[in-house]
Amino acid sequence: MRLRYADGRLAHLSYCTNVHPAEDLDGIIAQCDAYAVAVREQLGSEVLGLGLWLAAPVAAELAADPTRRKRLRRELDVRGLEVVTLNGFPYQAFQAPVVKHAVYQPDWTTGDRLNYTVNLATILVDLLPDDAVRGSISTLPLAWREPWNAIRARRSRRMLDLLAAELARLHARTGRTVRVGFEPEPGCVVETTSQAVDLLSGIDTRWLGLCLDLAHLACAWENPETALAALRIAGLPVVKVQISAALAADAPAADAELIRRYVEPRRERRRSAP
Repeated sequence: MRLRYADGRLAHLSYCTNVHPAEDLDGIIAQCDAYAVAVREQLGSEVLGLGLWLAAPVAAELAADPTRRKRLRRELDVRGLEVVTLNGFPYQAFQAPVVKHAVYQPDWTTGDRLNYTVNLATILVDLLPDDAVRGSISTLPLAWREPWNAIRARRSRRMLDLLAAELARLHARTGRTVRVGFEPEPGCVVETTSQAVDLLSGIDTRWLGLCLDLAHLACAWENPETALAALRIAGLPVVKVQISAALAADAPAADAELIRRYVEPRRERRRSAP
């Protein structure tokens, strides 16, 4: 959906698809028919924005084949769907029986994560509506916090520099702007916006910034207004916001049995990296 601010600026509100299983092009199209079209119709909207998730294998195929990208764009258009943002956090198999900790692999110390994200950017410039000013991709906050050391930190910064250079080249070639937002999350190298200020200072903010997930902010006990003010002062742009919810319990001990109902293997977190 498209929302218009009082000053005329346009905001895109998108339905995120990473909760639905689809890891090839036909599956993505079927997913659109099963879920996205139904949501658009229920909302009575002429166009529905998607926060599209593409698994690494299909992303590689689409990035390498302009014909397949054009097909995806056509299939979206005829269904009244548009894409200005991609969810690049999960790499693949996001619907596996146990996934939560594996979602941080590969991380931003690896070329695999860089190549996947560049593939997503290549795809996104062909999916963006003609009147979209820019597109965005959300990604993990560097890595799970263990193990992490100075060597891995230097390696990840090198990957971020390479990413910015690739996004600049993509803009020079296509005239379209794609920015990548690192998404602070509890348990990761960048858990909070204050850590983002400390660890991501010096990144090329023409192409890189933050993705703020409201549930992650809540789990880190951050006030969104305060967090945004700190990021503004630090000069770190927010390129994407994910409107999600977190459970709240005034008396966690008393509500333990109720909370326990939400525990499942797919969402299980472990204390150390695999």
